[in-house]
Amino acid sequence: MHPILPPFPQTRLRRMRRTPALRDLAQEHRLSVKDLIWPIFITDVPGADIEVSSMPGVVRRTLDGALRAAEEAAELGIPAICLFPYTDPALKTETCEEAWNPDNLSNRVIRAIKARVPEVAIMTDIALDPYNANGHDGLVKDGVILNDETVECLVKMALAQADAGADILGPSDMMDGRIGAMRAALEAAGHTDVTILSYAAKYASAFYGPFRDAVGASGALKGDKKTYQMNPANADEALRLVARDLSEGADMVMVKPGMPYLDICRRVKDAFGVPTFAYQVSGEYAMIAGAARNGWVNGPQVMMESLLAFKRAGCDGVLTYFAPDAARALRAG
Repeated sequence: MHPILPPFPQTRLRRMRRTPALRDLAQEHRLSVKDLIWPIFITDVPGADIEVSSMPGVVRRTLDGALRAAEEAAELGIPAICLFPYTDPALKTETCEEAWNPDNLSNRVIRAIKARVPEVAIMTDIALDPYNANGHDGLVKDGVILNDETVECLVKMALAQADAGADILGPSDMMDGRIGAMRAALEAAGHTDVTILSYAAKYASAFYGPFRDAVGASGALKGDKKTYQMNPANADEALRLVARDLSEGADMVMVKPGMPYLDICRRVKDAFGVPTFAYQVSGEYAMIAGAARNGWVNGPQVMMESLLAFKRAGCDGVLTYFAPDAARALRAG
C-alpha cells in the first residue's frame, strides 16, 4: 500500500533528493560486489587472450589466464566465477562424451582454481552445446532434441564437475526432469553439499549471439532452440518452471536473459522468495560496451544503472561480464 501524502507544499518529494547525503539515506536498493558472479571463457585452442570480436573487452582465457581471473576476483571481493569452455572443434561429437571427461578443459580448470584460490566459488555450465557437433544443448536424433537421453548425459557431466570440486552447478539446458536426476545422483555419490543454481526460466532469445561466438557454437548450431528454451511471450510458464525445479532440488534459480525479463525476476522473487539470480547476457553486455566504446553512452554510469535494475527487480545477484569493472567502481565509491 502507498501512504497517503499531504498535499503540496507540505509534501515536497524533492526535499530528499537535495543533497548526496539525503539521497543516500533514502536509497531503497544497493548493489554490492557480493551480488556479482563473473562469467569467463576458457580454452585450450591457440589464440587465447584475444578479444571476442562481438564482446568488447572480453577474452577467452587459457588455464593460466583463468587462474589470474580467479585471483583478480578474490582481490576484488567477487564471490564466484562461472566457467564456459571454448572446446576444440576436434573434440565435438554427436554423442558429446567430452562433456563428462574427468580431464576435459572445464574440470582441469576447476581443480586448478580450487587449488590456487579456494575461497572463490566456482560455478559451472551444464549443457551439451560446447561439446555437441550439432551445437545444441541436448543430443539430436533425426532433427529432434532428445530429452531423457540428454538428461542421462547431463547427470554424468554434473558428477564429473562435482568430482573436480565445483561449488555451484548451473544446468542451462532446459531439459525436463534434469534437476531431479542430478540431485539424486549427487546425493548418491556423496556430493550432498554441491549447490544447484538452475537456469529455470531460460528464454529462446536473440540476445545470446555474442556468447555463441565466444564459445564457438555459432557455426555449429543447426536450427534453433525453441523446442526447449522458453517462448519470450510467456510469463506464467516461467513460474511453473521455477516451481518444478525447486521441487526437484534446485537451491537457487535464474532468469535468462536479464534486462528484457526484469518482470519475470520480480514475479519469481515475489512468488517463491528463494535466492533469485539473473544473467546479464552477452547481447546485453555487447550493446552497453559497444555503445560506450563508440562514445554514445557513458559506459560506467550505464553499467552501474543496468546492474542496479536487477536489484530493484528483486534479484539477489547477477551474472555479468561487467563484474570486475563493477567491483572496481563499487570500491572507488
